Parts: sequence; C-alpha cells; structure tokens
Amino acid sequence: MLWLNFLHFYQPANADFHDIRKALDKSYWRLIRWAEEHPDLRFTVNVSGCLLERLLEEKESKFIDHLKFLVKKGRLELTGSAAYHGFLPLLSEEEIVRQIKTNEKILKKCFGKNFKPTGFFLPEMAYSPTVAKIIKRLGYRWIILDEIAYSGASGRRPDIQRPYADEATGLKVIFRDRALSNGYPPDKLQAIFKKTPAGTQTLLTATDAELYGLRHEDPTAELEKVAKIKELKTLTVSAFLKSIEKNKTEKIKLWPSSWESSVAEVKSGRPFRLWLDKSNKIQTNLWKLANLSLETGRKFKNDKNFFWYRWHLIRGLASCTFWWASGRDFSKVFGPYAWSPDDIERGLEDLIRSLRSLADPKTKKIKLEAEKYYLRTKKLIWEEHWKKYWQKII
Repeated sequence: MLWLNFLHFYQPANADFHDIRKALDKSYWRLIRWAEEHPDLRFTVNVSGCLLERLLEEKESKFIDHLKFLVKKGRLELTGSAAYHGFLPLLSEEEIVRQIKTNEKILKKCFGKNFKPTGFFLPEMAYSPTVAKIIKRLGYRWIILDEIAYSGASGRRPDIQRPYADEATGLKVIFRDRALSNGYPPDKLQAIFKKTPAGTQTLLTATDAELYGLRHEDPTAELEKVAKIKELKTLTVSAFLKSIEKNKTEKIKLWPSSWESSVAEVKSGRPFRLWLDKSNKIQTNLWKLANLSLETGRKFKNDKNFFWYRWHLIRGLASCTFWWASGRDFSKVFGPYAWSPDDIERGLEDLIRSLRSLADPKTKKIKLEAEKYYLRTKKLIWEEHWKKYWQKII
C-alpha cells in the first residue's frame, strides 16, 4: 500500500496564541515527532505563512527548525499557498497575487532565500480557472484538489495512477480521496490493509494537521501504529507525480469546487456557498464590508497608515470569518458545528478596523458607509446566535 499523506497546518492570523499553542502541543509536535522517529516516512504539507509569522513572533523557532531539518532531508515537502488563507475565488487578482507572493516571502525567510515549492495548496481547496491561471503564471507546477473537482455531479472517480492536467492552465492535478479524508485516516488505512493485505493500492488523504491530536485525540495511537506497517510505503506528492510521468497525461476540465462542496452545490453552480450564501445575511454583509475595504485600499495606497490598513484587512479576509457564519454541521467529519459568533466577530472587527485605520480625510464618507455594514452585521450575528444556534453548540 502506498499512502500519500497531505497535511494542512493553519491557524488564523488573528487567533489568540493560546489556541495556536494547543494546536502545537496536541497535533503539530506529534506529527513532527512521528516523522523524525520514522526516517522512511515521506509526506507533503502546507504550512500557512500566517502561522509561520505567528510562530516567529512568539519565538517558537524550534518548531520551524525541525521543519527545516525534515525539508532538507527530503522527508517533508512544502507547498505554496496564500499567506493569510483568503478565499481566493472570491478575491480580486491583485489580492490573490499579493497573498501568494507574501507567502513566498515568508517561506524564504524561514527556509532559505532560494526556497520555492513546485506545488500549491488552495485554501479550502477552492478551485476556479481564474485562480489557477494566476498560480500557473507565478511558477507553480501542480495543485491538489478534492475529487469532486474531477467528478462534479457525475459520480466518476479519478484514477490516481493517471497523470492529469488542468485543461485551462496545464497545471498538473492530483486528487484527494474524500471518503478517506473525511474521517481519521490511520483508522481507515488499517481497516483497508486488514481487508486486502496483499493488494497494491495507492491512497491519497488530505486533511487539516489539527486532526491528529487536537480534533481527534487518538488514545490508542493509531497514527504511530500505521508507521509500523512494513508493507506501507509513503511518498511526497511531487515524487509520486514524477513516478507516474511515463503514463499518458489526460487533460481535463475541472469543476469549480472546494473540499467541502457538495454535489448539489457544484451541479447548481454554487460551489462556494459555504463561504457566500446569498440567503445568509451575515455572510453577504461581511462580503460587502470586505469588498468596500479592498476597493478603498486601491484608491488610497499612499495613505500614511496603509500598513495598518493592510494589517487588519488580511486578518479579516481569512476564509474562517465567513466559514464560521455558515451554520453547517461538520460533526460527521471530525469537524465542529460551523457557527461561532466570536470568530465571526473577530474577523468583522478586523475588517472595520482596516478602514478606520486610514488617515486620509477623503475616506470619511466611506467610513460612515462601512460603519453601517459593521453595526448591521454585528446585530445580525447575535440575533442569529440567540434565536437559532446557541443551544446547538453548548
């Protein structure tokens, strides 16, 4: 059995550090120890730029040093991404490029001035042809997506041994197995192996790194047991793609989608409904405020407080701000109920502060408009909470 394991390390830039500390202690260090104690293990990860920044700010350089060691030895592969986890299909090209280049700058600071990954992780695996074209132009060669980007509403599944290329961009594409990923992979892998121990299979899982300890405690250490299966082999995504280059590449039209999109959402042309549902007044008002701030920033790039405008804006634009307003239940896939007024409000506060930071007197009228969105959204959040959600999450 060949296991391709992709892990996404991410904490919001505006998260309290004690939450990042919990992820470090319960998941991140566990995964690093797992890799160091088993030198034959190979896996691919995305460590978001904003997480690396917070670790540097809090002088957690030891963790980064361990990552550097594994990268240098070729046991761990890093990908590119958007530094602050913006939901790229709903952002402007200018903002997309800015976040990707900022992520590259942070990676070079941590891993060397010439460091440049070949693969790219789209936050939330949210694919659109427009975003993919930007990624290709910036020099990346492959992307990882959920299998729904291949199948759409057809129900067909990709053949992992076949090289695929995005018809719109030429980017190589590899697809995660959703069923295996929407659970705890070590449990599922062992069940498959016990059932067909002599079979030859290649399995690709892609999950949040926090699943390995923070969101799933794993009291019987199934992760460590998997590493001891002699017949199990692992590769980085890039190494695997190279190994199947001899097979004929198939160019395919990818469906706009995310790793949370349902078949119904993809089929109806609303693949990003989890982050922007037009019937969700909280989300629509958040996006109105976000877009107003983005538009204002383009007009006032020379403002003396532009740094602080950007500092708040990128935190408010994180996909989490909008995800937590969806109200969707993810308990069946080791996730929470996607409703948190505190997390929505945290993003909302950064969005309004981005505009409040600007010093130019000409922004006064814009600020008054922004305050209306802000107050309206704040009211909607807490009305929704007390009327509908609070009993579901206590």
